[in-house]
Amino acid sequence: MSSETEIRPFRVDVPEEEVAELRRRIAATRWPEQETVTDDSQGVRLAMMQELARYWGTGYDWRKCEARLNDLPQFMTEIDGLGIHFIHVRSQHEDALPLIVTHGWPGSIIEQLKIIEPLTNPTAHGASAADAFHLVIPSLPGHGFSAKPTTTGWDPVRIARAWVVLMKRLGYNRFVAQGGDWGAAVTQQMGIQAAPELLGIHSNMPGTAPADITKGFERGDPPPPGLSAEELRAYEQLSSFYAKHVAYALIMATRPQTLYGLADSPADLAAFMLDHGDGTGQPGLVEKALEGTLQSALTRDDLLDNITMYWLTNTGVSAARLYWENKADFFNAKNISIPFAITVFPDELYRAPRSWAERAYPHNLLYFNQADQGGHFAAWEQPDIFSAEMRAAFRSLR
Repeated sequence: MSSETEIRPFRVDVPEEEVAELRRRIAATRWPEQETVTDDSQGVRLAMMQELARYWGTGYDWRKCEARLNDLPQFMTEIDGLGIHFIHVRSQHEDALPLIVTHGWPGSIIEQLKIIEPLTNPTAHGASAADAFHLVIPSLPGHGFSAKPTTTGWDPVRIARAWVVLMKRLGYNRFVAQGGDWGAAVTQQMGIQAAPELLGIHSNMPGTAPADITKGFERGDPPPPGLSAEELRAYEQLSSFYAKHVAYALIMATRPQTLYGLADSPADLAAFMLDHGDGTGQPGLVEKALEGTLQSALTRDDLLDNITMYWLTNTGVSAARLYWENKADFFNAKNISIPFAITVFPDELYRAPRSWAERAYPHNLLYFNQADQGGHFAAWEQPDIFSAEMRAAFRSLR
């Protein structure tokens, strides 16, 4: 390989002084006064943030996460002039299906760590060797250990093309792709581009909304007549999202450079990331995770692993620029003709109705299922359910 296409091993090695400086800044946080309400309607509550900061600054151990990452095969390679970091775990089953999984915001490769074993080693998790995957998990540009773009243009369209280059560089001439959140935007762009090597895609946050109603829920218009109960629920969920929960995205989409606090204050970075909404209301979900009462695999250390990675790589602002770069809607139906599999998790931003999915993808809806548990961070929250969905969704493409 030339130096431009070389794939280089990568290890995480954060200097101890950077970890110490993080703790110092946490301890030096200047806190605002308490919110004037008794719920999270004004944002992430002071008591929760102070308790999280207390543990983050005195009890949390970044080195455990670092060791976990370094136990995995990590690599760097340059694509279109940008260094891309990725995890690449090949299954022991040689006939495994290559799968590229893309994270979102405020996530990272940390989101996908729990699905690596179940997907690459299915026989150890009660599944068949015939359902094994070779797994590729890249860090989005400007996120984690990938390089930060120094010029404009790294939008989901360009990232989608880069992921095809990555998979082909790894020697895969037939593969599938999966994503939620930004991962959904990138994966659906891959579906639109329809590279001949791409057999099909899966999303847990699919674009299915009919074009004639998309602007309505974005503006907060009353629902149109004739919607089924399932469609009405989805319309109201999306209307509520745009009315109450999209402010974080608007500031990043319009003024990402203004968010200097994400680079200067660990407390600001954590609060901004924890306020990202899903179908259950994000601060509440986080609070349950911090208390250990959430009915999922998501833990306090999981959350802090992810936030700490953003802090140590100083990617709060560079990650925000992806919102500025993006020009496409998230939730409307896309011009995708290749096989498209969908799993609806009950606590996602919206529950995509089967009727919308079938209308959007009448000839290529490969798989549609409604899971019993899970939300916006499905692979993180419910790794066993998520892994089972991947096996079922792509089984017919092997």
